[in-house]
This record gives sequence, C-alpha cells and structure tokens, in this order.
Amino acid sequence: MDTWVWWLVAAAALGIPLVITALPEFGMIAAGAVAAAITAALGSPLMLQVVVFAVVSVALVSVVRPIANRHRTTGPALRTGVEALKGRQAVVLERVDGDTGRIKLGGEIWSARSYDAEQVFEAGQKVDVIEIDGATAVVL
Repeated sequence: MDTWVWWLVAAAALGIPLVITALPEFGMIAAGAVAAAITAALGSPLMLQVVVFAVVSVALVSVVRPIANRHRTTGPALRTGVEALKGRQAVVLERVDGDTGRIKLGGEIWSARSYDAEQVFEAGQKVDVIEIDGATAVVL
C-alpha cells in the first residue's frame, strides 16, 4: 500500500477522537496528516512527509487554537437588561447624595444614590452610572 494511503488512514483515525471528545486539536493534527498525504502523493520522500506533517500540525495548533480560545471566552457583544445601563450617562432630576435622589436614565426615571456617600450631585448635572443595585442606580 502506498504511503499516502497510510497518511489518510492516520487522518481518519485522528478524526475519531475529534468527534468523540470534541477537541479541535485532533482535527488540526488530522489536517497535518492530510497535508502529508498530499506530499506523499506527489512523490516526496518520507522524511519530507514527516516534516510537512509536523509543520502543518504545529502551525495550526499554535495559530488557530489561541484565536478559537479568544472567541470562546469573549462575552456577548450585545448587553441587555441592567448590564446595558452600566457606563451610561444620566441627568440628575433631584439632588443625589449617598442615600437618595432621582435621575433620568435611558428615558426612564430611576432612584439613585452616589457611589461616594460624601459626594452630592445637583439637578441638571450629568452623572455616570457605575452599577445597578436592585432598583437603584449607583452614580459617580
């Protein structure tokens, strides 16, 4: 049997754990085996086939894996609910201090309190929403 067939058998064998474990690294190594099979089909010596297998496999794992991990750990681009309100600007309607106050945030009137208990914001000032604590916006 020709060498390129053995490389394809190796690629198929690496595809089995890829499907069972869902580890993409097996697929990248299988792609290296396919590249080695192509090299073998072109009549290259065994040493070159092994080098092509190693280079393609290592290149795929070292380049594709970090990109995939970055996309997997990145949060959703669209924030909803109270998460969408954090970081937005609001206008003070009634004096905001460490305990009470009212702001207009996103077209709605919210109860608010200052993040720093000693800081006071007067009506008309713009404030930044730091967090939402229940039904109260914490502003700075």
